[in-house]
Formats: sequence, C-alpha cells, structure tokens
Amino acid sequence: MTPEFISQIQHGEPLAVARAITRVERGGDDARTLIRALFPYTGCADLVGITGAPGTGKSTLVNALAKELGAREKRVAIIAVDPSSPFTGGALLGDRFRMQDLAGTGIFIRSMASRGQLGGLAAAVSDAILVLDAANFDVVLVETVGAGQGEVDIAKHAHTTIVLEAPGFGDDIQAIKAGILEIADILVVNKADRDGANATAAALEMNLSLNPDKSAWRPPILKTIALKGEGVRELVDAIATHQKYSREKNLRAKKEAARFEDELRELLQRELLQQKLQNVAEAKWQSWIQEITARKRDLYAIADEILNS
Repeated sequence: MTPEFISQIQHGEPLAVARAITRVERGGDDARTLIRALFPYTGCADLVGITGAPGTGKSTLVNALAKELGAREKRVAIIAVDPSSPFTGGALLGDRFRMQDLAGTGIFIRSMASRGQLGGLAAAVSDAILVLDAANFDVVLVETVGAGQGEVDIAKHAHTTIVLEAPGFGDDIQAIKAGILEIADILVVNKADRDGANATAAALEMNLSLNPDKSAWRPPILKTIALKGEGVRELVDAIATHQKYSREKNLRAKKEAARFEDELRELLQRELLQQKLQNVAEAKWQSWIQEITARKRDLYAIADEILNS
C-alpha cells in the first residue's frame, strides 16, 4: 500500500478509486490495510440512500439527482447495488446501462452485486462508502436493490434516506407493512404524472399524521417525474434541509455511532466465525452435517462443540 496510491485516492483519481473499491470487494488483508490507511480521512461526505420497491424509478431518479447536484458544483459518487443470483453470485449490474448519460460528467459510478448479503446491500458497501468519503466526494448516493431488508439496512448507512413510492403499486398499504415510514427522511412519489399519484401522496400524508411526536423531523412528501427531471430541484433542496437539521440536532453523529456499532458487531461475528472454522477439516465439517441430517445430534450440540474446541 504505497503513499502514492493513498494520495491518488484522496485526490479522487477515478482509476485509483475504482481499484480501491475492487480491493475492498475482494476483502482480505489488502482491504483491511487500505481501510485503515483511509479511515482518518473520512467523515465529510453526505451519504444519501435511495430505496423503494422495484419499478418505482430509483435509477432514473438517482441519475437526475446526480445531474442536479453536479450542476450545483458538488462532487458526486454513486453506488448502485444490483441483485445477484443466489446460485452463481453473478449480477446484471444494469445500473451501468441506465446511467450511461452520466459518462463524461465527472460523476463516479460503481455497481456492486448484493451477493445476498445484508438483505440486499453488498457486504463491502460500507468499505466502498469509506473509500468514496476519503476520496473527497461531497455526496455519495447509494441506490439499493429495493427489496426486503435492504430497504431498512440503507437507513443505517445513510445520513438522509429517500424512500420512493409510485402510483399503482399498492404502496399506501405496503408502506405500512414494510415500516418504511420509520426509515424515510424524505418520501418521494415518483412517476407523478400517472393516475393515482395524488392518492398515494395523500395516503402517505395520512400515515405520517399518525405520528404523535411533533418535535421530530417530519418527512416531506415530494412529487417527481424523474424521467423529465421535474421536482428534482426541490428534492435536492429537501436533502440539504434535512442535512442541516441533522447537524443542528446532533442526529448525524448519533446515526454514525449506531452505524459503526452495528458494523463492529457484524465484523466480530465474521472474524470469530472464521477463527473457529479455519482449522476445521472439510471431512470433519461434512461429518457434522451428516450427524445433524441423520438427527443423531442437533445444531446446538454441534455449535457448542465448535465454540468449545
């Protein structure tokens, strides 16, 4: 890990940043060394998460957001988390195709496969965010797969979480089921030129009104037509307002503390598991599986044997 490489990352050189993210995706000692070197230079970027059900137009909105932020002279990076196959681990990484018109704008784009981790967030996404933060990007936009636990997990990472809804998805009911009102800092009804947009916005407003805490941040409900860029300027203004509110109320620092606590616990789980299994022979592991399958021993008994070994 040369000082020159670290310096290139800090200056935001695209090739160096891309190589750094590839390194943290691979993991191992190189990734650890890199993050240790970069960590003191993080903590300045604004992290904005964008989530919502598939089909609500997340990629199109991220595209429009990046353009508007770039027009305001912000250095923008995008992490687009694409779903991966649970069998092969491969991913389409389709966001690279949907954001082709950002080429040549200076906006950094990186697609990452979810690999089934963290309910739709790639396992290395936290480290990738740290790399982009250290690379002096002003804003890092993180787009999730938009399914299952990933919608909630993004709130742990982002300083501002945007939740997209769209007319015709039954989202007035789905919002209550998924609990997305609790993670949303800003609610966006995208594709607002479709029938039912006003009804979707009204349903969200009604659900927000059920919140008895009048002192807390109340998520604004905005309408956008991302494909035409309509409402995007107002959304960027709302992000800035929320960021200012979070700093004034010290919410940003509290969220980061909670985020790093969760990540430390997850890291310890992975490390301890690896330590316990690194000296276990494959034959021994398979014999345990066979004993469990044959109902000779239960999972807890095997786990106790591993932990006490």
